[in-house]
This record gives sequence, structure tokens and C-alpha cells, in this order.
Amino acid sequence: MGMTMTQKILASRAGISQVKEGQFIQANLDIVLGNDVTAPVAIKEFERMGTTEVFDRKKVVLVPDHFTPNKDIKSAEQCKMMREFAMIKEIENYFEIGEMGIEHALLPEKGLVVPGDVIIGADSHTCTYGALGAFATGVGSTDMAAGMALGKCWFKVPGAIKFVLKGKPQKWVSGKDIILHIIGKIGVEGARYQSMEFVGDGVHYLSMDSRFTIANMAIEAGAKNGIFTVDDATIDYVRAHSIKPYAVYEADGDAEYSKTYEFDLGQIRPTVAFPHLPENTRAIDDVGDVRIDQVVIGSCTNGRIEDMRIAAEVLKGRRVAKGMRTIIFPATQNIYLQALEEGLIETFIKAGAIVSTPTCGPCLGGHMGILAKGERAIATTNRNFVGRMGHPESEVYLASPAVAAASALTGKITNPEDVA
Repeated sequence: MGMTMTQKILASRAGISQVKEGQFIQANLDIVLGNDVTAPVAIKEFERMGTTEVFDRKKVVLVPDHFTPNKDIKSAEQCKMMREFAMIKEIENYFEIGEMGIEHALLPEKGLVVPGDVIIGADSHTCTYGALGAFATGVGSTDMAAGMALGKCWFKVPGAIKFVLKGKPQKWVSGKDIILHIIGKIGVEGARYQSMEFVGDGVHYLSMDSRFTIANMAIEAGAKNGIFTVDDATIDYVRAHSIKPYAVYEADGDAEYSKTYEFDLGQIRPTVAFPHLPENTRAIDDVGDVRIDQVVIGSCTNGRIEDMRIAAEVLKGRRVAKGMRTIIFPATQNIYLQALEEGLIETFIKAGAIVSTPTCGPCLGGHMGILAKGERAIATTNRNFVGRMGHPESEVYLASPAVAAASALTGKITNPEDVA
């Protein structure tokens, strides 16, 4: 029986020739990741284990990004614990203010992730790295602790769903619209504990930034991971960012898939997810008159340079609606600097937006844009659960940078075609 991309990677890292769906294996890890919410719990568990050293100082990565710059005393204490642990254990890849970024944008940029890697992170959106042809999945803090100590993790081998992407997307349709459209079709449990494997000629029309966005939100469909076939664009990205050796795994011709879906990218419209689930999607033409109070452009989903460029294209030479709180978060320091050098930051400020240092901030209701009772935000983030961005009676609408920027100009959810 053939294996999928994910199964081949897991078999390789487990040191065995074959794995099958449902099998329990122990695999060697290439990266163990934690942030300022999850790592402190893992550190306490690590210390309870009685282990004195991490398994590899280069392969443990710590990134305080959720509540940083520290929003209060508790978050400051959390980051202090991480900082001291990183110093004592001589962890090489610790990134804080001044050199940091949102973890899932930062690791690929730093070249820490390459095709064929096995990555666990105590954050559900660790699945982002599947865009590079790696197996990446979120775990709990206890698994992170064991991973830091042993460099291994137990996995139940997932089955897979094949997503065949065809054709070229229309103008203003990006990875965010594609993944929201897919989740709208299959539901938030449509890929539960499956590997979402993205293939087809349509992949070649997607930038790496769009692929990161799609893989990032695989968890929103309940998936164990999302993974893209590796092509020339992937290899170009890896060679530009990393010197690590990599391995490309392709699914066997007789690999088994529980389902196969086909999507014509040229038929997908800009898409918005209404409260309070990512599956509650509507094409932009069916949105209606939805007034908003705040716009958030950024996060581990849509804070990359392509996202900044798209938002700037919509906002250039225009002003956001009076009273519209428009907050933009470049995902890393390098993206911030690149946006500055390209004049994008100037465009944002002249349009009446504010630009923040890299942080997860409002995405999880942390800081830098909390919603009050009854307020609505349109955001390029990944979740819109009840109370996700603040008050339980607030609302979050998920959209692409193009739709979010267009909405900032009008004060209501708007098709970028209508303003650009």
C-alpha cells in the first residue's frame, strides 16, 4: 500500500519503511517550538521530569509573541521565565523584542524549517510549516516538555484528504479566500485528524505567502496538519532562507485518501467568515450591509510582506473611514523593515491606520485592539469564536487583507473591486 506525503515523512523520522493510518509511532523531531503562553507550562513540566538539558540547543525554539510587548505583570513574568530558561539552557533560537516576530512567520524566515522536517509546537497553528512540505502540528505543553527533553514525540499516523487545486485565482483572491472557501465547504470538522494535502496545477499560481496562509488554517478544518507538494517555488524559498539539508517527499500513486476534493481557483470569490465559526462563510457578493468598528490586518495568518503590499495597494492615496480603528501588524521585524523601505508604512499612516510592532495582540483577545460589547471587527486572523477578540458579545469577521483594507475605507464589509 502506498503512502501519502505526511506518512512518508513520519515513516522516515520514525526510522521505519512503512506506516499506515491509525498506527502509533515515535518520531524524531527537527523543531520543538513554544511561545509565551505555552512554553512556561512546558518549562515547569520539563523541570518536574528532572531533566537538566534540552535534547538539542539548536532545535528548541522559543518565541514570546502572544502578549509581547508585555501587556501586564503576568505576561512579563511569563516572558521572564522563558528568557531565563533560554539563557540557562543556552538555547540558540530564542527571539524576543527587537529581533522577534510572530512565531509562524518567523521560523520560515529564519530558515529553521525545511521540507521533510517534523515539527511540533505548543500552538495549534504550527501546521503553517506544511506550506514548505514539512510535517508540522500543534501539541500540548506536556508533549512540548517531553520533546524538549527527548527530541521525540509519539504520533498517531493520520489519514489524508486530497485537495486538488486547479486554475488561476482572480485578482484580489488570495490564500485566505481559498482556505475560507474550503472550510466553508467541508466544515470545521471536515478534516478531523486528517492530513490536508494540497496538490494540482493551481498550486503553482499560489505564492509562498498564500501557501503559508492556507496551511496555517488547516487546523480550522480540524486537520492534524496541512501540507503542500514541493515545487520550484518552495525550493527557491528554502534556498533563499536556509542552509539546512532538506528532503522532498511525494505521495505514492496508490496512496489512500479518505476523500478527494477539487477546487477551481478561478471560480473562488473574495470570501468572508461570519461569526462565530470559520465555516460560516459567504462570498463577498452575498455579504450584505455589515457595519464594522475595527479592522485588523496581520497575525500568523496574514502578516507577511505580500499581505502588507495588498493592503497598501487598496489604501494608497485614500483615507480610512472616520473613526475606523485600523491596526496593521507586520509579522516580523524584517517584514516591518521591508514594508518601511517599500513605502508601505507611509501609505498606512497617511491612510489613517496605525502600525504595531510584531505581536499576536488582538487575535486571541490579548491586547492592541480588544473589542468592547457589541463591537464588530473584520480581521485577517484565523479564528472568530465567541469572545475571541474581546467581549463575548463582540463579533469577528474573517477576511483577506484586500477585503479588510477595503472595509476600512468604507466602514462596512466591502469588496476590494468596489474601491480599488
